[in-house]
Amino acid sequence: MIDRRALLGFTAATLFAATSARAEDREPEAPPPLRYEAVPGPRPGYLWEPGHWRWDGRGYAWIGGHWIAPRPHYAHFVHGHWARRGPRWFWVEPHWE
Repeated sequence: MIDRRALLGFTAATLFAATSARAEDREPEAPPPLRYEAVPGPRPGYLWEPGHWRWDGRGYAWIGGHWIAPRPHYAHFVHGHWARRGPRWFWVEPHWE
């Protein structure tokens, strides 16, 4: 005869593992609204990259803004941002053009 408690424990553990794996593999949903960040005073020769939400596989985590040193021979800086393509969201890395 099968021990009911052992069977129940095994079933619960299996369901928990399946649920955890699915949560980590899911697609990112629309990112939350941006947080307000007070921009520090000017820093000569640097650009401010605002904070953004980062998808960690299970949810969004806030990454605070920071200063970026300009790169010579580039016209302008494109800030990182979330973009939507159909039902999917993806992160466009900040870059120089």
